[in-house]
Amino acid sequence: MTSNPAVAALLASASEGGGGGLTDINFGLTIWTVVLFALFAFVMTKLGWKPLMNIIEEREKSIKVAVDSAHQASSEAQALLIEHKEILRDAGRQREDIVKKAISEADQLRADLQAHAKAEAERMLERAKAQIEQEKRQALEEIRSQVADLAIHAAAKIVTSSLTPEAQKRLVNDFIETLPRA
Repeated sequence: MTSNPAVAALLASASEGGGGGLTDINFGLTIWTVVLFALFAFVMTKLGWKPLMNIIEEREKSIKVAVDSAHQASSEAQALLIEHKEILRDAGRQREDIVKKAISEADQLRADLQAHAKAEAERMLERAKAQIEQEKRQALEEIRSQVADLAIHAAAKIVTSSLTPEAQKRLVNDFIETLPRA
C-alpha cells in the first residue's frame, strides 16, 4: 500500500469508521508524527545540516572575498584616477610652460633679428654716406685739379700773351677760391 506510516494510520482510522473530525485527537497519529519529526531532525542534523552550513559558510566567505577585492580594486582605481588626473595637470602645465618659453624665445629672436637688421642697415647707410662723401671729395679734388690745370693752361696762354707772372698767379688763386670746398 503506502510507505508512509502516518498516512497509513490516517487511512486506517478513516476505514474503521470512527467519526473523527478535525477536532478529534488521535494519540497514535500524534506519537508517530512526533517520532517521525524527531527522526527527520536527527537525520537532517547528522547528514544535511553540517554540509548545508559548510556550503553557506563557504559562500559567505567567497562573497566576503569578492566584496573585499571589489573594495580594493575600487580603491586602486580611485588612486590611479587621481594619479592620472595629476599627470594630466602636470602635462598641461608643462605644455603651457613650453608654449610660453617658445613664445618668449620667438619674441627675443625677433627682437634680436630686428636689432641686428637695424644695426646692419645703419652701418650700410653710414658706409654709403662715407663712400658718397669720399667720392664727392675726390670728385671735387679732381674737378679742382682739372680746373686748376685748365686755369693754368689758360693763364699760361694769357700770361705769355699779356700778363705778368704775378698777375697770372693772382688770377688763378682767385679762380680757385671761387670753387666750392669739400
